[in-house]
Amino acid sequence: MLLNKASLYMYMETILFICAHSDDHIIGAGGTIAKYVAEGKRVLVLIFSYGERTHPWLKADVAKSLRAQETKEADALIGSSSRFFDLREGHYPEEFPSIRDDVLDVLKKEKPSRVFAHSSEDPHPDHQACYKITRDVLKASKIKTELYAFSIWNPFSLHKNSLPSMYVDITETHKQKVKALHSFRSQWVALLILFGSIFTREIKNGLHIGVRYAERFYRLL
Repeated sequence: MLLNKASLYMYMETILFICAHSDDHIIGAGGTIAKYVAEGKRVLVLIFSYGERTHPWLKADVAKSLRAQETKEADALIGSSSRFFDLREGHYPEEFPSIRDDVLDVLKKEKPSRVFAHSSEDPHPDHQACYKITRDVLKASKIKTELYAFSIWNPFSLHKNSLPSMYVDITETHKQKVKALHSFRSQWVALLILFGSIFTREIKNGLHIGVRYAERFYRLL
């Protein structure tokens, strides 16, 4: 019996990423996402804001369309599927209640085996807010899942070395991640700043487990 796409999804393991901005899942875990997809897993990404404030010279609707298109291109390269919400950057705590039920519905419907969120050590205020929201909404959902933290602006952890770590060998999917990062043409300045720390971190993690490139995640739940 042939299964249609909707029926097939029912039998696939689902991995969920909850992110502040459109490129965060690629920067923090692009190689791991591509590897999960290659293994037959379904990867969903919830993105809290479009990040249009990074394009003040553009009208908001134009910037949103641009960021959404870049994300669609990046997702196509690594196999993930993203859903945007329209929270304003810097206002997540007060605006999240408007989408809380939607996020809870996703958690309860999809029952992800693993959830990935920003690290609490990340200095970006939106990333910190996203981390706290993810912890709170997971508690409210009462689903059984594993929660992992990924890094963006914090290349080295100062406080989480006592937590269990999960290293993922991304040697085979590293090129996919790099291509996906290049999809974010409007973010080239920020990515240029980050590229050095991204690759240094991947090489360092790879040395830890004896491979060329790896991504590291801290288990929180």
